[in-house]
Amino acid sequence: MLQLFTDEYFMKEALKEAQLAFEKDEVPVGAVIVCNNRIIARAHNLTEHLTDVTAHAEMQAFTAASNFLGSKYLDGCTLYVTLEPCVMCAGAAFWTQISKVVFGARDEKRGFTLTNPKILHPKTELVSGVLQQECSSLLKDFFRKKRFE
Repeated sequence: MLQLFTDEYFMKEALKEAQLAFEKDEVPVGAVIVCNNRIIARAHNLTEHLTDVTAHAEMQAFTAASNFLGSKYLDGCTLYVTLEPCVMCAGAAFWTQISKVVFGARDEKRGFTLTNPKILHPKTELVSGVLQQECSSLLKDFFRKKRFE
């Protein structure tokens, strides 16, 4: 069976990571980094578990991908993340020189496109709204659960 590697396919993999975060009582954001149609890094939010405000899914994924490649640069790679990156994560994406960033749900409060949409590296392609409904639903479920605990 031929596997079609699309943005939707890889976003579903990022959603699996977000589900792991949800199960750990972390804000359910997941990320994968892909190089040559191969997932080289998987990550999810670990800010509560690590007691580290910088332990966002993207930051964890950048570190794992850099370790895998043996390079601080991620040119030729794509980041798939279920929630629009914050300014910190978008700034880190700039420094990695990642080729493409794909996100699902827009972050209306802390997303980088609200404050500095040009923060990504000039060569980085940006795609938004991939599986937006699925990504958004998981986040809404998490915060709804938090309000009623």
